[in-house]
Amino acid sequence: MIEVLYEDNHIIAVNKSVSDIVQGDKTGDEPLSEKVKAYIKAKYNKPGDVYLGVPHRVDRPVSGVVVFARTSKALTRLNKMFQEKEREIKKIYWAITCEQPESEEGELTHYLVRDSEKNITRAYTRPQAHAKEAKLYYKLIGSSDRYYFLEVQLYTGRHHQIRCQLAKIGCSIRGDLKYGAPRSNPDGGINLHARSISFTHPVSKQEITITAPVPKGDSLWKLFDDSQKSR
Repeated sequence: MIEVLYEDNHIIAVNKSVSDIVQGDKTGDEPLSEKVKAYIKAKYNKPGDVYLGVPHRVDRPVSGVVVFARTSKALTRLNKMFQEKEREIKKIYWAITCEQPESEEGELTHYLVRDSEKNITRAYTRPQAHAKEAKLYYKLIGSSDRYYFLEVQLYTGRHHQIRCQLAKIGCSIRGDLKYGAPRSNPDGGINLHARSISFTHPVSKQEITITAPVPKGDSLWKLFDDSQKSR
């Protein structure tokens, strides 16, 4: 059962779980896009195939808001926004890290090189051949007895960007074995959550913000969420 966060005639946004892949891949698992199509087909009793565009992707072990397009017009405009006008889309993530960053807040700039064979991205402090510049802003907003709560705003959208940039400064995300965490999480996910996304609606031109509740059943996420509600 999918959790719909926002829906109109042109776009639909859902709260992705860590078990979902956004689009089909070599695993053969049913992707989230197909689940959303099935939801639309059933809700609106649509005959035949349901149109759904995918302008926005979130890594499989990451939870949170994912936006889909319900019309080709919306897809074209959203694609342009995500690819060419990244700064016009405000993407906020919550991350639980194993170590405390040296500074309570800061802007990180790295140069990322993707290794497609190993499905990993490496971050460098200086420009490299074939590297893409990556920028984000983070702020330490809380902690538990063992972990640290960070809010991250993405300025660019690169492969595994938050995961590798935080690891580069010694702050691996809880459960993220690929980027230095000491152990995995029981559900196979990592403690990175696409908390909210704000953008101009591709058709109505209204400013909208879509917020995703944190995953249920995780005491650390509940502690993180409760700490923000009490601020």
